[in-house]
Amino acid sequence: MSTNKSTKVEVKNLTKIFGKRIAKAKELSRQGKDKSEILKETGATVGVDRADFKIYDGEIFVIMGLSGSGKSTLVRMINRLIEPTEGEVLIDGENLMKMDKKKLRDVRRKKMSMVFQNFGLLPNRTILENAEYGLEIQGVDKDTREKKANEALETVGITGYNNEYPDQLSGGMQQRVGLARALANDPEILLMDEAFSALDPLNRTDMQDQLLDIQDRLHKTIIFISHDLNEALKIGDRIMIMKDARVIQTGTPEDILTHPANEYVENFIENVDRSKVLTAGNVMIRPMTINIEKAGPRLTLKMMKANEVSTAYIVNNERKLIGVVDANDVIKLVREKKGDITPIIQTKVPTTEEDTPISDLMDDISQTGIPFAVVNDKKQLKGIIVRGAVLGALAGNEVSDFE
Repeated sequence: MSTNKSTKVEVKNLTKIFGKRIAKAKELSRQGKDKSEILKETGATVGVDRADFKIYDGEIFVIMGLSGSGKSTLVRMINRLIEPTEGEVLIDGENLMKMDKKKLRDVRRKKMSMVFQNFGLLPNRTILENAEYGLEIQGVDKDTREKKANEALETVGITGYNNEYPDQLSGGMQQRVGLARALANDPEILLMDEAFSALDPLNRTDMQDQLLDIQDRLHKTIIFISHDLNEALKIGDRIMIMKDARVIQTGTPEDILTHPANEYVENFIENVDRSKVLTAGNVMIRPMTINIEKAGPRLTLKMMKANEVSTAYIVNNERKLIGVVDANDVIKLVREKKGDITPIIQTKVPTTEEDTPISDLMDDISQTGIPFAVVNDKKQLKGIIVRGAVLGALAGNEVSDFE
């Protein structure tokens, strides 16, 4: 995620300590004592310990960790459902900690919406009434709220169930209604606390895909709490890992996977399927290229020999991919004293983009005789994918960063 994006949420020194002797607990924390040591010495429980991070506009930011890591406490401090012991939460630069009750209520109703793990639907209200509930609280007129609720239900793939009640729907469908209720308010920020963890694996996967589809269309800022690393890697633009109330590492899925901050993160990710996280851009290598506008058969052959390759990728002055040539074909042109390599260029080269997951390419990579060419939206050659580089990356080796 590029940091030229504007900051939507900024958290500064955010801390929550439950119980008594809070001042002593804060002092011990500053001395480097961990959560268990502070509990033993003071009886106070550190929920979140001096969290600092930024969330960019329009990204899915996943906060994850095991039970007791502080992730749910943290997300509830972001909208002040839990009052922090100290620290700040800035939304578009405005400090929530300094807002009075009326201003905070307006922000919660109009700028943020929350989706809960247990769906949170009202059993005595129909699906439509549940979806429009937030708008009803805001005093929106009936026709407008029904229209927006229907649009939100359609967005999450729920149609034809308006007059049904929650207990008549499956768990997956109930969660869609909960998501629709949050979207009906058209919030800028969605807070999702373990939103899919109560679902069975198939429904959970379906909801993850649904969320990504919705995000492609709506571009919300989504703060998603999860204890499931595979889920975090799938949906997160960036991931923040917590342990014992403290932030351990923040980064893109690739950052987390290829450069774990410490042994804890290494252990956390050791069983992850890297092919679902690494992209073509992570495993590509720099290819041998020939500029068709400058090189003929003799120069092409000389460069191929110098680089000890049997295949070269042909580009133009703009580095746009034209195709590949084989050394045997180049040798034949030289022997025939031909001056143009155009007739021997193979133009049918498999291509992909830098952000394509390796898992989407594995079958094709194993079957093609020509390495995949990685190109940008201008069809400029950025790199190639060879089987050895893929195997090395999947085994955990570092790969080069190509610009």
